[in-house]
Amino acid sequence: MLLSLLRRYLRPYRRDVVIVVLLQFVQTIAALSLPTLNADIINDGVVGGDLGYIVRTGGVMLAISGVQVVTAVAAVYLGARTAMGVGRDLRHDVFSRVQRFSVAEAGRFGAPSLITRSTNDVQQVQMVTLMTFTVIVMAPIMMIGGVAMAIRQDVGLSGLLLVVVPALLGVMVFIALRMGPLFRLIQTRIDRINRVMREQITGVRVIRAFNRQAGERERFAQANTELMDTSLRVGYLMALMFPVVQVILNASSVAVVWFGAGRIEAGAMEVGSLVAFLNYLMQILISVLMASMMFMMVPRAAVSAERIEAVLGTEPSIVAPERPRRLPEGQVVLELDHATFGYAGADEPVLHDVSLRLEPGRTTAVIGATGSGKSTLVNLLPRLVDPTGGTVRAAGIDVRELDPAELRARVSLVPQRAYLFSGTIASTLRFAAPEATDEELWAALDAAQASEFVAGLGLDARVEQGGSNFSGGQRQRLAIARALLKKADLYVFDDSFSALDYATDARLRAGLPAATAGAAVLIVAQRVATIRDADEIVVLDEGRVVGRGTHAELMESNETYREIVLSQLSVQEAA
Repeated sequence: MLLSLLRRYLRPYRRDVVIVVLLQFVQTIAALSLPTLNADIINDGVVGGDLGYIVRTGGVMLAISGVQVVTAVAAVYLGARTAMGVGRDLRHDVFSRVQRFSVAEAGRFGAPSLITRSTNDVQQVQMVTLMTFTVIVMAPIMMIGGVAMAIRQDVGLSGLLLVVVPALLGVMVFIALRMGPLFRLIQTRIDRINRVMREQITGVRVIRAFNRQAGERERFAQANTELMDTSLRVGYLMALMFPVVQVILNASSVAVVWFGAGRIEAGAMEVGSLVAFLNYLMQILISVLMASMMFMMVPRAAVSAERIEAVLGTEPSIVAPERPRRLPEGQVVLELDHATFGYAGADEPVLHDVSLRLEPGRTTAVIGATGSGKSTLVNLLPRLVDPTGGTVRAAGIDVRELDPAELRARVSLVPQRAYLFSGTIASTLRFAAPEATDEELWAALDAAQASEFVAGLGLDARVEQGGSNFSGGQRQRLAIARALLKKADLYVFDDSFSALDYATDARLRAGLPAATAGAAVLIVAQRVATIRDADEIVVLDEGRVVGRGTHAELMESNETYREIVLSQLSVQEAA
């Protein structure tokens, strides 16, 4: 999974990859040549007392060292730039794919996991890419070249490599195999930390209102401790690795000196060759160690790559057809035709056989108890989800035959939760209409009954993430103003008047016909006062339409509607 991901994302950087490999090759060859030259200085210069040879060979070593430094710096620079580019491209593609997800796909992964996958997981892959260019490319060249050069110095002593190198590799592979499952668990633990943290930040007012700070601290501490315990298990393995590696390195050095001294005494080897052999042995073992260190990183990056591929490999269920049909000019009628919707694995559909026609100039209201399927019905209209039965049509065309972007351009939605993006009031409103003038912004604010409090702040007033620096009613009115700026064929208000007082609610609804320019309006609400003046009221109960008509007609003929009304209003008020 990791290799296929890197192969795909390194393709645009082929030229830089080739250059990095060449630079690392030159650097490694330069490093491998230095011990031999050092041996020559000892054998021919120091032992022979030839100062000129020492100076000349030392100058060559100095020049080679300069080449090594330059190529190393260039390789690291290009490698880092390429790795950062791969990380940027991965984040872009993960973000773009998530943006195309429907409600179903986003819900299956969950927001905390998607955040981790687009940040921490991408960072793991990015780090392995960087280490590949700075370590992995050099390690095999250093290992093979070092073995060749060590054999060249002394064939008999090279037999030690047959023991030392496999021993070091065996230790590294054993530890890496133990770390793989732990790295997978760490990523899951990070997901949980993100989820708990996100819930606590988002729901801080609820936590304080119910005095649950101690309980939430304990919940976070538990998630934090689980991550710490798993990380400690990884740390214990790494702590075991370094002493073992050090023992192998030191033991091999002792063995080389022990056996090399005997060969020097027997005249089969020179002192300079022994020094060079020791250097090559260290280079070989360090290259094995560097490659083995990658074994520590690769399992975690492989887990991260698998999680990233799970996102990139998930095809959105809401896609544009190859040859989408076009909506006609002018206002279009949206309708549900015996629409049914059920979530995967659910025992019962959320919506059953719902038919609804939304015509220009008419206000349609949907009312029902919590869990009756109102928000699901709203999600069907701009094709945030597709029905599992029946159809949704725009201008008589099944919405699955349309480009979702064109359909959504005709629908303006105020969601149940009035979410505002950080910025200013002006930038928040222009989210729906980037070219809107200040006059148009004030007109929308006026229609949404928000101009009074905005006038005291100004259009350049700061909006925090989610609109947290505004009250619930102010957020709703700003969200409504944002929706009214968009010129649409259908305006959908999903329980978006719930935080308004009755007077503001009444004024806002009275101004909606003028603000929506004769388009169809759908109001979803639980508050009877909000919908009693609608042209048609649709009553939902457990996902089924159990009544439709005006307020007066339903009061006479529909028991479910009458129960809802009388639970909120007196008989005199309901009349």
